[in-house]
Amino acid sequence: MAPLLTRQAETQSPLYAEAAGWLASLVPTPVRRVLDVGSGPGVVTALLAEAFPEAEVVAVDATPELLALARERAEARGLGDRVTTLRAELPGDFGALGTADLVWASNSLHHIGDQRAALASFAELLNPGGLIALAEGGLPQRHLPWNAGVGRPGLEARIDAANAEWFGEMRASLPDSKEEIDDWAALLTGAGLTPGGARSFLCDIPAPLPDSVREQVVTHYERLREGLAERLADDDRAAVERLLDPADPLSFHRRPDAYLLTARTVHTGRKA
Repeated sequence: MAPLLTRQAETQSPLYAEAAGWLASLVPTPVRRVLDVGSGPGVVTALLAEAFPEAEVVAVDATPELLALARERAEARGLGDRVTTLRAELPGDFGALGTADLVWASNSLHHIGDQRAALASFAELLNPGGLIALAEGGLPQRHLPWNAGVGRPGLEARIDAANAEWFGEMRASLPDSKEEIDDWAALLTGAGLTPGGARSFLCDIPAPLPDSVREQVVTHYERLREGLAERLADDDRAAVERLLDPADPLSFHRRPDAYLLTARTVHTGRKA
């Protein structure tokens, strides 16, 4: 997963940099410590360190290999004196995270079964006036026209449906899983925080794609083929195979109309 996570975050770095700048405008007091919960390879960790130049930024993840990549990236960008890493499994290790002025959690809260309890734990980590930013939801990635000339039109909509089915099963299988409506303002209020608003940030890379982004799209579809194959109809599986076949003129490797369009939504809450 490391190459895919790194490429996706690098491709969407302008989106995350814009989000970090927005968060900096919302925090009235100097930010001394930032937690990047579910940091992965540390692409966003480094962006947060650049947006908050007086802060220690802690990359928090359960995978040592990803934390090693986060350290390497921070050192390469001259941020090694302010970026540290912490291996933690949540929700069990909340007590090891320490306090913070900003908690950034991107696509990590939904991997905890009891999201309401997790938000309460996050709130306890915040210093007075501190902010939590949850990057959850937005718009799924789009790469193809509705009729892509490969299989039936509307392939990506059916992939979204298969992914939604997988996501629901994943959530239900988590320890202490509890079903919650994704009303983030209400959940933040329930954790004792004051909702601070939400914004969506767009990543729009039109056709023709640069080679680096084209490679990321291919890697993304290889991951979909691996994870969703049994959930797709036979003709949709065949269409995905064609899209990944370098010899096919309509594959992602060769087609001139492939693009990347997605959006991430960031929900915020402040501690009194």
